[in-house]
Amino acid sequence: MSHPELIELLRRRLKVIADHDLRERDPETQLRMLREVSEAIDAYGESHRGSFDARLRHFIDGCSFEKALRHLESGSQD
Repeated sequence: MSHPELIELLRRRLKVIADHDLRERDPETQLRMLREVSEAIDAYGESHRGSFDARLRHFIDGCSFEKALRHLESGSQD
C-alpha cells in the first residue's frame, strides 16, 4: 500500500518546517500548523497501522518522519 495521504501529510510537515518567512513573521502560527499536521500524521498512523510494513511502522512510531517519507517515496515495502 502506497499511503498517498500519509505522503502528503509528511510533505506538508516538511514544508511548514522549511517556511523560514513564516517563522520570522508569525512563529505561533507556524507552531500551530506544525502541531496540526503532526496530529494528523499521528491519527493516520493509528488508523492505518495494520497496513504499514515493519519499517514504516518503526519510522512513524519513532517520529522519524523524513525517513518515513523517503521510505514511502522509494516504494520499498517489506
